[in-house]
Amino acid sequence: MSSAEETLQVGELARRTGLTVRTLHHYDAIGLLKPSLHTEAGYRRYTPADVARLQQVLSLRQLGLSLDEIRDCLQAGRYLPLEVIHLHISRLREQIELQSGLCERLEALAAHFHARESVPTEDLLRTIKGMTMIESYYTPEQLEYLAQRRETVGEERIQQSTQDWAELISQVQAALEQGIDPTAPEVLALARRWNGLIEEFTGGDPGIRDSLKRLWTEQREALNATYQTGFHPELAEYIGKALAAL
Repeated sequence: MSSAEETLQVGELARRTGLTVRTLHHYDAIGLLKPSLHTEAGYRRYTPADVARLQQVLSLRQLGLSLDEIRDCLQAGRYLPLEVIHLHISRLREQIELQSGLCERLEALAAHFHARESVPTEDLLRTIKGMTMIESYYTPEQLEYLAQRRETVGEERIQQSTQDWAELISQVQAALEQGIDPTAPEVLALARRWNGLIEEFTGGDPGIRDSLKRLWTEQREALNATYQTGFHPELAEYIGKALAAL
């Protein structure tokens, strides 16, 4: 591979794959996907072989393997590229079948409830959208961890924390409407409670906290429509200033 036109710099690879430069840099740092070439100026350049390896990495990732497991598998040559593709196809077909069955059951349930005027179909659709949207912001490992956290905490505490959030958001909204400075002691106390509830949800995992923040930053309007949280942009900016002042 001698021509620069046949290789990709990290920014171009990120743009054309939908990944982030930060992700590619992380893959490089942990030895998962190191670019084969570097320019004299030190820029990373990825070859077609590197792109093929990236495809294997992402397929194995969607099969549920951790990054460390993927690196070990590829280094040991446990999977041939064709085997990875076939495994991914098989998993996708299983997921399609499961999702199709789930969709049919939900549609039947929605039709049943709608006929009895108990649960509007639109409410069910918003709930489904919220479920799929939330899942897309967390890795499989994070979703598994959150499921374990739910079992550890228990349903009673889950229900209580929902009430705690509603009460806390209401109190922050009241402080905002009263024009209280976000760095005032009473608002800082609310911010500490805010952090505490997040800490309880994430278990102190910084990756899950980042995913949660990105989810609410990018999908606040949709989440509000689904869950009626009242967490609007002005309130988010207000509590953000209080959190920054802690």
